[in-house]
Amino acid sequence: MLTGKHALVTGGGTGIGLAIAQALAAQGAEVTITGRRPGPLEAAASAHIHPLVMDVMQEASVVQGIEAAVNARGPIQICVPNAGIAEGRALLKTDMDFWRRMMATNVDGAFLTIRESLKSMTQTDWGRVIAVSSIAGIRGLKGAPTYTASKHALLGLIRALAADYATKPYTFNALCPAYVDTDIVTSNVTSIMKRTGMDEAAARDLMVGVNPHGRLIAPEEVAEAALFLCGDHSGSVNGQAIQIAGGEV
Repeated sequence: MLTGKHALVTGGGTGIGLAIAQALAAQGAEVTITGRRPGPLEAAASAHIHPLVMDVMQEASVVQGIEAAVNARGPIQICVPNAGIAEGRALLKTDMDFWRRMMATNVDGAFLTIRESLKSMTQTDWGRVIAVSSIAGIRGLKGAPTYTASKHALLGLIRALAADYATKPYTFNALCPAYVDTDIVTSNVTSIMKRTGMDEAAARDLMVGVNPHGRLIAPEEVAEAALFLCGDHSGSVNGQAIQIAGGEV
């Protein structure tokens, strides 16, 4: 389905990003995966998955990295701004360093990735931008006001771009999963245990309980939604926040 297409997935070495990269590669795309740590990127590399060390918090890194990817594999026609951090903290315990780090990764990083990818995408006749947001981009997530604000901002960016390019052959959508079975859940379990005194099972159950179907979501379930947005008949799906959230309403 995607033979001849070049995809870029930030945060593509692990978790949701890796699942999306593997799904795109399985459909024939050449996929550039980015991240700050070379180890996970190299471990994820394959014949159609190409690692690139890039820090989405640094404009020069994004500009240079995406330029190198385009020079190596052609225009980016599938852009997946996935890199992000998820951490809860009460507002009165939130300092500017925490706020800025969250926004620099989740909002600025997506903005830079999309902006640089569009430079080559808009020279082609087809393109897809698929941002990985969160259920927190749609509703307020208790105990995580900074994270919630960042994911709402990402969704606003996607909707504005969908309006800007509505008559063009490019679509902009956001995937909004609830709790997914990734390393982020593991780190959040540790954080919850530290903040609340809960044991590991109780902390994990707290997150699982947010998903109405009573289980963590597999990264591959999110990847399948990304594939749908790259399908032959997906052109009229634009500016949407697609929930992969086990029945969250």
